[in-house]
Amino acid sequence: MRIVVADEAGACYGVNRALDMVRDATRTARGPIHTLGPLIHNPTVVAELEREGVGVVEEADDEPGGTLLLRTHGVTPDEEVVARRSHDSVLDATCPFVVRAHNAAERLVAEGYQVIVFGEAGHPEVEGTLGHAPGAVTVESAADVEGLALNRKVGVVVQTTQSHAQLREVVAALVGRTEELRVFDTICEATSSRQAAAARLASSVDVMIVIGGRISANTTRLAEICATRCKGTHHIEGADELEASWFKGAKTCGVTAGASTPQTQIDEVVSAIGKVAG
Repeated sequence: MRIVVADEAGACYGVNRALDMVRDATRTARGPIHTLGPLIHNPTVVAELEREGVGVVEEADDEPGGTLLLRTHGVTPDEEVVARRSHDSVLDATCPFVVRAHNAAERLVAEGYQVIVFGEAGHPEVEGTLGHAPGAVTVESAADVEGLALNRKVGVVVQTTQSHAQLREVVAALVGRTEELRVFDTICEATSSRQAAAARLASSVDVMIVIGGRISANTTRLAEICATRCKGTHHIEGADELEASWFKGAKTCGVTAGASTPQTQIDEVVSAIGKVAG
């Protein structure tokens, strides 16, 4: 069976940057090191970091002192204030694309727009962005727009892992319902390119394996996109989840991975597929 890895797959710039920051901290920081929430949405990597001495705290003032890294998904301004007050050193590992969304939200508020955040309600990135735009509301789909009371000026920012197709649907639902509509397309370029590459590959293979954390929004989106093009799509977190029955009779297997999945994890799964498929 031929195994093909998507042209663009795996850890993005923001994730690699955060991992470099935390590993630099393990070499140079004095005292304990923690991340505010999981640094990235990849349980395998988070467990590896824990073995290296990097813990996870859920509140900004937990485990005061030492070094605290702000997660890639970002935090609210209030959380950052508490973090800097409570710890000796705070390292900001927020993805630059997420920072761009924060800045867009703040700009819209300053210019008098009603702010809508298109994204997954409750996701850490969305919660962080809401913190930069007091009074903003979240919509998860075009259907959510129908019940909203809209002001004369409406501005939209987008969770970085959303798809352009769904963003177009949300914008279409808003057009004509307000006098002025301003949209900041804050979808990450890496997210878009990975989705496009995964879609192309899934359309041409018998089995499609998507690697990444189940709580990872961008990986879940990849799996959804692949599943519409390949019935044999499976979302896994690690090689130990592979099943031989998935590959029975298959001639080609595609592999992609979410933006929080390092290359070592992809290589491990590809090697395991060869063994499991026989």
